[in-house]
Amino acid sequence: MTRLLVLEDDVGLRRSLRLVLEDAGYDVDEASRAEEALEVVAARAPDLILVDLVLGGMDGFSFIQRVRPTTEAPIVVVSARDGVQDVVAALEAGADDYVTKPFEVPELKARLKALLRRPAMAGSERSPDADLEVVDPASGLVLDRGAALLTRAGAEVHLTHTEYRLLCVLLDHAGRVLSREALLEHVWDHSVHGDERLVDVHVRRLRKKIEPEPSSPTVLVTVRGLGYRLDVR
Repeated sequence: MTRLLVLEDDVGLRRSLRLVLEDAGYDVDEASRAEEALEVVAARAPDLILVDLVLGGMDGFSFIQRVRPTTEAPIVVVSARDGVQDVVAALEAGADDYVTKPFEVPELKARLKALLRRPAMAGSERSPDADLEVVDPASGLVLDRGAALLTRAGAEVHLTHTEYRLLCVLLDHAGRVLSREALLEHVWDHSVHGDERLVDVHVRRLRKKIEPEPSSPTVLVTVRGLGYRLDVR
């Protein structure tokens, strides 16, 4: 059973979320404080984490920064704060998606389902012979889809669940421009509702891991006014 952690200091909302998610078939742990949630992550290894930003003690931003290096589980912010700075800061800290309160339960369920898809599904239409793909020969960057592993000169390059899916989608369309809307649909399954900031922030994060010079990208390039293109040479 898929295990979720809900970090929310509003008792009523936390319990409502638990009931809704358990009814959807998830095994749900609760935490009201970030410090408690860190202990749950270490002990229970959740498959996905929902986190509010306004908490007593350590806030949600700090929690995400603390927990991100310890888990590959997708992190979804569920918050009433909808300012541009808050959204970008949460995504830069390591969140995978951002849901604004109040939210529709069916939309939340759909987003969780999309994030929990197996990472390898991003390239599932490819043949087994295509498991090993060179992303950047100059730096020895190679993706092994069979193992869901990115390496540079044999050393692992750690990717989050969402960064891996983003890279797979870009590789599936290497040399072609993908709009932000297309990436939202392919990576986050946001066919109707979606925030393009999700794409921009995750592209920046991915560039830091695959580009020799992230400030002057040559592998994952921006095509002004259109979107992004992965250049495999």
